[in-house]
Formats: sequence, structure tokens, C-alpha cells
Amino acid sequence: MDAQSRGRADEIDPADQWVLNPQTGNYELRLDRSAPQSSPSRGAGPRTPAPRGPQGRRAAAPGRQGAAPGRAGTAPGREVPGQRSRRAGNASGGTNPPTAGRRKRKQPKSRKKKALLWTGGVMAFVLVAGSAAAYAIYRHFDSNLNTVDVAGAGTGGFKKDQAVNILLIGTDKRSGAGNAGYGDKNSVGHADTTILFHVSKDRTNATALSIPRDLITDIPDCETKTPEGNKVIGGTNRTRFNESLGQSGRNPGCTMQTVTKITGIKIDHFMMADFNAVKSMTTAVGGVEVCLAKDINDKDSKLNLPAGKHVIEGEQALAFVRTRHSVGFGGDLSRIEIQQQFLSSLIRKMKSSDTLSSPPKLWDLAEAATKALTVDTGIGKITRLRDLGLELSKVDPKNITFATLPVVDNTDKATVLLNESKAKPLFSMIQNDTSLTEVKQKEQDAKNQQQALLKGPRAEASQVRVAVFNGSATQGAALTTLTWLQNEKGVLKSSNEGNAPQKLATTTLTYAPNQADQARKLADLMGLPATALKQGTKNAVGREPMTLTLGADFKGAGVPITGPAKAPEGVQKVEADKQVCAK
Repeated sequence: MDAQSRGRADEIDPADQWVLNPQTGNYELRLDRSAPQSSPSRGAGPRTPAPRGPQGRRAAAPGRQGAAPGRAGTAPGREVPGQRSRRAGNASGGTNPPTAGRRKRKQPKSRKKKALLWTGGVMAFVLVAGSAAAYAIYRHFDSNLNTVDVAGAGTGGFKKDQAVNILLIGTDKRSGAGNAGYGDKNSVGHADTTILFHVSKDRTNATALSIPRDLITDIPDCETKTPEGNKVIGGTNRTRFNESLGQSGRNPGCTMQTVTKITGIKIDHFMMADFNAVKSMTTAVGGVEVCLAKDINDKDSKLNLPAGKHVIEGEQALAFVRTRHSVGFGGDLSRIEIQQQFLSSLIRKMKSSDTLSSPPKLWDLAEAATKALTVDTGIGKITRLRDLGLELSKVDPKNITFATLPVVDNTDKATVLLNESKAKPLFSMIQNDTSLTEVKQKEQDAKNQQQALLKGPRAEASQVRVAVFNGSATQGAALTTLTWLQNEKGVLKSSNEGNAPQKLATTTLTYAPNQADQARKLADLMGLPATALKQGTKNAVGREPMTLTLGADFKGAGVPITGPAKAPEGVQKVEADKQVCAK
């Protein structure tokens, strides 16, 4: 149970919650009410005396200087976050025995159970070679966060019946100790690593879609907010995706808008971090296990490890996620794969009992993440990040899938282009909350449903006669659908009838009783749900066609209205619960 859920988050300071149980000699987390506390602080500087708790002790903030291991009152070898030593009660430095007037505490629960009570399940995934999400409810961490007010971001509310789309951005800005030696030390910070993290409405699954930095795309005009007022930065056609951030003063809001333009998916919030995030976060959790299928000695990334499994942190972790020339095909797409393997391992480590049952690790993790993190103002408070963490923590790692945006090589061999035939069905899957880890079951369920609702014979595609109307807001939708039907599916007896008399919310296919076999065939080809089929009462005469009216649910020619149940062939993906060795 976290402090907020107990109704007094503003009155609880974690530094005052660890108390010694004289019966067991262990430190335990106290959740009963205490007086308002001062905010924790790190490092040197003037100290503000912490108010006394109910049992008359003072509490010190985590990381307070002068708190050394082995201090009086501490169980041997155990570090207690935020707990100041008791005053020595005798010459040997032992603790004072409990006084007769002090009330006894109940027998403590297991250490793991206490840690879970403390975390309250508030755990957000930290994703990216440079991009991270954090868990914490304490006011101390608010001062660590950097925020940017961007146009189009949400307000931080997370409703149970709505999906969540977070854009995770890792910049190539070389700020921070030891980072100037990596590549361009003068970089303004481009979108070097970008992941669209989609969490389904029911929180059963999530998809993390990596977008290559060298993707050639159009960057739209974007509005930025400055102290001098709002400013519109002009867009650029056919340029690298990574220029959606940093170039010409573009902020993360511009990257959000660019991703929406590419995918059609509305982004709710962004989280951004630089190289320091990888170093500090991996150190905070005590290292992350990775696997190499071969020896790697990369002079560019400075990664030098033999084949096998390794636990890496700090500079070595950063070197791992920057490696590309020594793995795969040696390009950015290979670097994305190794990053996804790393992030999957990081998620497993953060969800492990080793991390969840260690209050010092949890504190250091929250401290490192919030210092490395820049977010939009909609989630620029720890309480809002806590809410986000609660939503993300509901997803089992086995149902988190990392995938890469389908692309093809450009003629210059240095950049890539969107593979629309594979990308559009993938976008539709995300929009329809279809899990990439459950596609086989979804595919069978969809097939069974369609077969039950659309029982009966099918006509040949060449015998299907249909007039296509555009009742959607997508310009040219009828023409592109007609072209796809004729060229890709062999429905030659089809015609483009232009705009429908009125806009429709959903796509419909109207047909006569004697055209049912044609309707079933067209429904199969286009992925129409049975609810889209509307049978009339009179038989068609002669060459009278069926009427297909595209509605607002139309996503593109060839994209099933119901959302594809099967991922397109060739889409690179990996599940977060599986370890993959870099090759």
C-alpha cells in the first residue's frame, strides 16, 4: 500500500518509516501516521533537522553524509535507507534496550511482503538506451524531474477503459560525465532511440515499437511553447526521422506529432533521457544480464566482452546499447535489436524479487530515473508518474512485445523507407489492442467468429461485383480501395463511385439475398466483421452491384476493419520475458 492510497501522501516521508524492532533486531517499514516530514535531500549542504516520529527518533534523508556502514543500532551488514543511527546507550556502542513505556510491535511479516507493501505495486518500466520511466510517490523526487510543456500532450489521467501511448525518446546528447567522448559531443540532442510504448485498454498486453532514426519521412509543422509565447516551427519533407527533435529548435512535442503522422496513433505523453539514464539505472538495480552469441570487441562503442552471459552496468551497459558494427548486419536496425534485448532484460530485473525486496535498490532506482528523466507537464509530478506506474505494472513481461517498424532499404543504403504493406497492418493491430504475443489465439478466435457468423459458400473473387463509396474522412479512400481490390485481389467487377451521400461511422456492405456468396467473399478479402454486412430484402437484377461504403473505421486499403489477428510476415519482434543472445 503506498502513502497516497492511505490518504496522507503529503504527511509521510520515507526517511522516517524505517524503525528498529527490538524483538527481532530487524528494521521494519512503519506505515502508521507520523508528523509531517522534511523533504529528503542528497549530498552535502545545510541539514534541516527531521521532525521526531511517534517514538522520539529523528530520521535522516537517504544519502546523508556521515551515515557510515556499521553504525550503532543497525543490524550487522544491513543498510537502512534514510535511518539515522540511534544514540549509543553504553560504552560498547550498543543500542539502548526498549523502555518499559514503549509499546511493542506485532511480529513482522516477511521481508519480501514488507517490501511489496512499501512499493504498493507502483513500478513503471524504464525503457530505452536512454529512455526511462520511474516509480515513486515521494515529494523529494519532484525536484529531480525536468518538464517540457508541449502541445498535444495529455493531462496525466489514466482511465481504465482507455489505452495508453507513451513515446520514449533516447537522445544522442553527450551531456554528463564521461559522455563527451562518444561521437558528436556538440549534438543538440536528436531522437536517436525512439519507442512507441502502447498499453492495451485492459492492461493485459503492451507493444513497444522501435522507430529507426534513419527513416526518411515528413516532419509536420509543430507548435512549441516558449517563455516568449507559442512558436510554430516549419516542417520538412523527406528527411531523417531523428531530426524531429533538436533540429531547428524542435522539442519532443514535434517528435510526438511526427510519430502520429507516421502511425496514425495519438501519443498521450513522452519521456526522454540521455546517455546517463542507461548508466545510472543499470547501476541502481545492480546490473543487467545480457547474452552474447560471439566475442565482441567494438572500437566504436568500446564494448569488449567474450561470448556468453554477462551482468553489465554503468559505462559497460551504455557501450552495449550503442553497439551496432559488431552485431547483425552492422547497421542501426541491428543496434535496435540489441537494445530491445537489453530492455527486455532490464524489465525482468526491475520486476524481480531481488529488486522489489530491496528498499535501497528501489530508492536508488527512483533517484536515478527521476534525475535522468524529462517528461511533459501532464505527467510532470511524481503522483502522476505513480499513477502511470500502477497502470504499466499490471502488464506481465511475457505479454510485452518489442517490435521494429517495418522498413526497406533506401537507394542510398544509408537510410530506410517505410514498408507500408507491412506497417499498416501492424499499426492497425496496435490501434485495436491486438497483442503480438497472443496472435495465434486471436487469429483462431477471429476465424471461428467469422465462420459462425458468415457460414455459407463463397463466390470467386472474379465474380464479386461491388460499387465502392467513400463515407470516411480519408480523401481518395474509394479509389485506393478499388485499386487494391482489382490489382491485389482480382475483384475486377468493381467501380469507384466517389463520395457517399453522407459520412458513416462504420463501414457497411449492403447486398441482396442472391448476392450473399459475393458478400461473404468480399468480407473475407477486406476483413469486414459480420456486423458490417447488411442484407436487403429484394434480389439483385442483372449486373446490379453490392454497395460498399467506407466509414470512419477505414484504416487503409488492405487493412482489415476489425484489425488483423496475425502480425505481418517478417516483422522483427521479441518478447520481454525471453533472453536472446546478440549475434
